[in-house]
Amino acid sequence: MYKFLIRPFLFLFDPENVHHFTFRMIRLTAAIPGVRFFRRKAYVVKHDSLKRNLFGLEFINPVGLAAGFDKNARMLDYLGDFGFGFIEIGTVTPKPQPGNPKPRLFRLKKDQAIINRMGFNNDGADAIAVRLQKRKKSNLLIGGNIGKNKVTPNEQAEEDYVLSFEALFDQVDYFVVNVSSPNTPGLRDLQEKEPLKKLLNRLQTLNRTKVHSKPILLKIAPDLTNEQLDDIIEIVTETKIAGVIATNTTIERKNLLSEKQVVEQAGGLSGRPVRERSTEVIRYLSQKSGKAFPIIGVGGIHSAADALEKIDAGATLVQVYTGFIYEGPALVKRINKALIHGNR
Repeated sequence: MYKFLIRPFLFLFDPENVHHFTFRMIRLTAAIPGVRFFRRKAYVVKHDSLKRNLFGLEFINPVGLAAGFDKNARMLDYLGDFGFGFIEIGTVTPKPQPGNPKPRLFRLKKDQAIINRMGFNNDGADAIAVRLQKRKKSNLLIGGNIGKNKVTPNEQAEEDYVLSFEALFDQVDYFVVNVSSPNTPGLRDLQEKEPLKKLLNRLQTLNRTKVHSKPILLKIAPDLTNEQLDDIIEIVTETKIAGVIATNTTIERKNLLSEKQVVEQAGGLSGRPVRERSTEVIRYLSQKSGKAFPIIGVGGIHSAADALEKIDAGATLVQVYTGFIYEGPALVKRINKALIHGNR
């Protein structure tokens, strides 16, 4: 029903407006008696084989919602009704910021893709921490994706990551260091070996002062060369962070079918065109490191087969975002059922 009735209607309107409209409708309909019960019956798949113990955490299933969908942690209680095993909020910055000027979100329908240049629009770490504190506790794990404010120079970026880490520490189950978004000027420079190692060591040092440390993962771009991926392996090994999320959006625009004026929009490309490269990065990291650390696979997952491809390449968990928009909430259920039947 989603692909043939709901999606065509939603795709008639501005993507960012539709995003906020969808949030409002999910929240409003949840107030109707029985709606949340039937949502869970329709989308939640429970099976012992789906559970994953990773980073000292128990995931009820290995399918998560990637960062960027619920930036401000406003919808966690409701989004859990759609069968996710974990949800990543953010990217969160220390200070609130409006993000880039609109329009900043574009559909590439012929490619089943999205270009975004949102620019880390969020309410700021302190406000989001308060919101997280008030949410109902559940077995749905929450990741905190953190980044730097646009106005913060790279020389002071570490302080931004530390501030968000401290603000969110008691409210999230794991952290993701985002240095790979193409939409904050200069951010990807932090992926270079020395500044990245310095940043991760700083966070790990702080992490070790806590009574119970939290897993820290690194989110990387799909546009890295093999030499840069070798550096990532070395950095993860040396800093002893928990793992890697592969991958973020791409700045590549090869072999796209959509209209030129949309394809040429600045921003990060997600969806089907990223699938192959994302899987290549996962496979390279897994094989070259000898499976030395866990990988969360994300990028172009629009079907159960796409998710299994990521897992077979070396991912332990997977995340969806653009596929969730194009395929609807049944995608999560299809992936979890395929994992059960495929003994993954």
